Amino acid sequence: MTTKTIVVVGGTGAQGSGVVNALLAEGGYAVRVLTRNPESEKARALTQRGVQIAKADLANPETLKPAFEGAQGAFVVTNYWDPGTGGSETEQGKAAVSAAKAAGVNHLVWSTLPNCRAISNGRFEVAHFTSKALVDEAVCEAGFAHHTFVEPPMYFQNLTGMMAPQLIEGGKKAWRFPMSGGSKTIHGGDISEFGKLVARVFAKPDKVGQGQHLSMCGGLYGWQEMVDTLNEQGHDVLYAPIPADQFDGLFPDAAELREMMEYWMEYTYFGPDHEAKVAAANALIPERFTSFADWAKTHMQT
Repeated sequence: MTTKTIVVVGGTGAQGSGVVNALLAEGGYAVRVLTRNPESEKARALTQRGVQIAKADLANPETLKPAFEGAQGAFVVTNYWDPGTGGSETEQGKAAVSAAKAAGVNHLVWSTLPNCRAISNGRFEVAHFTSKALVDEAVCEAGFAHHTFVEPPMYFQNLTGMMAPQLIEGGKKAWRFPMSGGSKTIHGGDISEFGKLVARVFAKPDKVGQGQHLSMCGGLYGWQEMVDTLNEQGHDVLYAPIPADQFDGLFPDAAELREMMEYWMEYTYFGPDHEAKVAAANALIPERFTSFADWAKTHMQT
């Protein structure tokens, strides 16, 4: 069997590392990770697993084409929150798409999110969603033999990190967001499983390589539902909504997250066409993705 080379952009990050793991587990692939720092601890660890490391920087397009040379497929993700992005996530995504096409890549898998601006007729921007969606057209127009759009969910991992419950008065832990607790509009999932979806996409280009959108989802949730799930498992957590104007002043980028949650409440995380996109992903993963309840049992300690 011919070994196919797959380039993974962001191969040391949350999404890309799962893609690397899944491709290596699948076998039959030579995996090449693009990184700005080939000498980093994560890059060296990948080298020890047989992964090729190519030095490239999405912010410097001239470094990209050589890194894609000889690859049959490429998984591309950008990071809005990376200080090196500098507010140019859309431009970086388009540069990667252009370089992959110029290098002869056959199947481009682009990690995207809904265009909140278009969906809401301009009411919501949600820059870290829309800036990815604005690359979609470039992917379609590039003329790859195969191209696929994959959408990651709200990471369950965020719930033990940047979105972990906080201590409030009285010593209790609570989630405090500008959303109704009963708004069941959050598509969540274990991001470590995202790579499994991407690997299946690369294995079935004739089935899902014609511009399909596939959204990975472990379930559709609301904050109060997740609180109830945790408390049934022995936690003592509350959900206490906070007014939008108070939330905006809590930390840098709070306004961006508040706008995102307002968008979720009206359109859901994956947008109005979420059912079709989730079904398309589930068709490739009949064993389905891990639910919040199952994930929390292992990853959220009482």
